[in-house]
Amino acid sequence: MMRLPGMPMLPGAQFYDRGKRRHPRQQTLMHYQGIQMLSDRREPELVEPNGIVADPKCPPVPAQINSLWAPKATTKLPPWLAYDKQVLCFNAYFKENLTEVYHAPYQVRKVKIFFYLEDGTMQVTEPKVENSGIPQGCLVHRQRIPKAPPTDREFISIFDLNVDTDVQIFDRVYHISGCDIFTRQFLNRAGIFVPEAQQEPSDPTTEIRKRSGLKQTAHSCTSALPKKHAFAQFLEFDRRVLKFQGYWNDRSEFGDVRKLEVCYYLADDTIDIKEKFPRNSGREGPTTFLKRAKLPKQFSGLPLPGQQTAMTLLNVLGNSMRDVRYVADPLNTGQKEVHHYTDQDLQIGAVLNVFGRSVVLTGCDQFTQSYYREKYGIQEFCPQPIPDRSDVRPYTQGGMGSRRLPPYNGWGSHEDSEGNCITVEPKPPQADFKKLFKYDGCILRFGAKLISAIRDNGERDFVISYFLADDTVQIYESSRRNSGFLGGEFLKRARVPLPGQDMFSSSRPEYYRANDFYIGRTMTLKDHIFHIVSADEFTLLYMEQHPSEFHVADIRQIMQKIRDAVRPDYKQFVLCCKPDGDLGDYSTVSFETLRSTLLSYLSKDCLLNHEIVTVCRFFSAEQAMPPSCDRNRVRAAAQLELKRALWNGVDQLNDHLSHINPACKPYISEGQVRSTLRGCRLPFSLELVEDILMVLQRNGQNEIEVRDFLAFFNMRNDQVPDIAPLNIAFELCPKLPFLHKGRLVDFTWFLDYLGIEEELKRANN
Repeated sequence: MMRLPGMPMLPGAQFYDRGKRRHPRQQTLMHYQGIQMLSDRREPELVEPNGIVADPKCPPVPAQINSLWAPKATTKLPPWLAYDKQVLCFNAYFKENLTEVYHAPYQVRKVKIFFYLEDGTMQVTEPKVENSGIPQGCLVHRQRIPKAPPTDREFISIFDLNVDTDVQIFDRVYHISGCDIFTRQFLNRAGIFVPEAQQEPSDPTTEIRKRSGLKQTAHSCTSALPKKHAFAQFLEFDRRVLKFQGYWNDRSEFGDVRKLEVCYYLADDTIDIKEKFPRNSGREGPTTFLKRAKLPKQFSGLPLPGQQTAMTLLNVLGNSMRDVRYVADPLNTGQKEVHHYTDQDLQIGAVLNVFGRSVVLTGCDQFTQSYYREKYGIQEFCPQPIPDRSDVRPYTQGGMGSRRLPPYNGWGSHEDSEGNCITVEPKPPQADFKKLFKYDGCILRFGAKLISAIRDNGERDFVISYFLADDTVQIYESSRRNSGFLGGEFLKRARVPLPGQDMFSSSRPEYYRANDFYIGRTMTLKDHIFHIVSADEFTLLYMEQHPSEFHVADIRQIMQKIRDAVRPDYKQFVLCCKPDGDLGDYSTVSFETLRSTLLSYLSKDCLLNHEIVTVCRFFSAEQAMPPSCDRNRVRAAAQLELKRALWNGVDQLNDHLSHINPACKPYISEGQVRSTLRGCRLPFSLELVEDILMVLQRNGQNEIEVRDFLAFFNMRNDQVPDIAPLNIAFELCPKLPFLHKGRLVDFTWFLDYLGIEEELKRANN
């Protein structure tokens, strides 16, 4: 039931909420802190989240009453959900009387009043003001605040809070001077007029504090020697450090150049120096070169005991030790003034006297450069060179002052010999682990023939394997019956140096690389001459996929070379390849025809055999045949696996198909068949599943027949003969690689890529 504002609770001044559907009976008794008492607390009514009713405790506004239409029926929510995280904020102040301040009878304290719409609670906080001298913060904790007497049985609502009004909260009267934008919009939407914000009065105590501060500032400016705070430098320059790089050239018998790091602390004008130990220098322990302290500019040696004292004595009176009187010098005439290094003494190239050791500054960091640029106007910060250390002798090839290694003696590898000459405790050569992990298992294999004056040696077949992981070469000989050669390992795996080098010199030799091997190359390996005649499919694919490393497999460079050679006599070149002149939409030529024609325009030195192979493979007109599988053989292998696993789930297979195919379609997709095989847990490997899907009957939409799928696994009615166990991945449906790529060349594609005909047409037009 809802009542009209300003009207008594009489018949005719109330109306029912027709949108309310739940009418629970309220509880009249409650148990609070062990006491049974009557519950007269009313539950908050439901409100509209975007409605015009602002407070769950307040009645509807007059705008809704004077409307000609009935209130709209919307979803109503409880107040704690409708007004969640919605808070009204008011700016207010109150005057507090002062009895101990002569010039300020009161002080104005500014506060913020928060009204939480979800439960009608309020909170009063005072923002903190620096140097106010009073505790500030939360003045009234969040709670429902009762009104002032005689209406102290009611609580303050949003109708009691507005701009330019006074509100009494626990015997303290606050005057509201303003509110935020959300509060103003919320109250206006609720039909409450909000006046403009008022100017808050000034605080007399704040004005007195400001005037006293101005007087102190004026007095300090007029004095001859301004008073410096003891912690002013620390508070201004705390954690600001000037960092320099330098060195100390030790001139002792076993001394060398010590690299140092000089830090100047602006907070207290102290300096500390740390030494930077280079690797393998033999030094360890703390790196402190100078402990943090003020560094004097002059150093004449360590003072004797009693030479430096806190005061100067003029005379000692008395004969015995008991009746001794001292006459101290109040002016300290004998005390010497000690000057210490400051920031203006530090610059690049300066020499610091660190207790008798000359430290030269050679550079500084970015913060130090910006500090000197702003304070002293220095713009040049060119670092100075550091002298070479006496114990470091870099190894360079040749040179009079360099360290030359003795020649290689033939034992071990060159890297091992260098390690024995450079260090006393040699370590094994470090391998390139990144390259090892990247190219592990990558082997380039080439077929080769041995070139020899002996006729029988020329008929021997060899396989040259190049390992990309460590650039090693291994040679195997293929055995042939009745040849007189056993075959097997011909050359152990090792790095093979290039021929024509001085092996017994101090420099490292050059070794064969991967790009040195290609079809048609004649090379010398360990005093044996080999001619490479072929390569396997992996090698050719790898070289074609890395044209930047293998120039013989770069199709762009090869075609540009052919284009330059063929352009002057293009038509004759086409007739040599196709004597009949038939260039239709699809014309092909053989490998031998294209090879002989290209070699007639380019010599063997200009166009290598491997480059011709690359061209023919790129424009190959041959396609790999699809793998063929025997249906009965695949079915026998599938039933063998089912018998091994003692599988008997035909009924489960039918139920699963009925579930995924409720319309009982005669054909289902390949994905549904895969899910059926996995869902029914058939003991098939991935290779066997692929073979089964390959032999099942399909329709024009490449869908699998359901009846054929069920009959394929039905061992009761139609059982095939058993087969011997076999390797399903390789023997059931052998998938042989296509090794005849490039025997037939697509000549139409070749001419289109060449592009000479298009150039001739544009030239004629």
